[in-house]
Amino acid sequence: MPADVDAPRSDPATPEVIVFDGVCVLCSGWVRFLLRRDRRGRYRFAAMQAPAGRALLQAHGLDPDDPVSFLLVGPAGARRDSDAVIAVLAGLGGPWRAAGALRLLPRGLRDAGYRWLARNRYRWFGRRAACLLPPADARDRFL
Repeated sequence: MPADVDAPRSDPATPEVIVFDGVCVLCSGWVRFLLRRDRRGRYRFAAMQAPAGRALLQAHGLDPDDPVSFLLVGPAGARRDSDAVIAVLAGLGGPWRAAGALRLLPRGLRDAGYRWLARNRYRWFGRRAACLLPPADARDRFL
């Protein structure tokens, strides 16, 4: 498995891709949350059930049929799990940059919490029969 990249944030003008679980209610809510707050269009999205999302997961050593990782891919490389979540929130700018302080917690602890949530997401939040359909005004942000 490739290591996470701890490189500086990439140029905000270059979109980064978030691979998400398109049938997970929690994950779809996360994407809607980001669409409302990412006014600069920094992030693009790929459902892991779609060919582009599957390919990105496989290219980064993740099993698209057993998704318990969150993946952020950009020019600076790939981040996963809690590092990816923190990078996405901090990348929104403004008060969301404060999420970067979570990096002070040990990665093992952060990732264990993330994986606990990921393993239980369907049970706690539900699962849709079909992938999230992108809103009409944001279709160009989905791969």
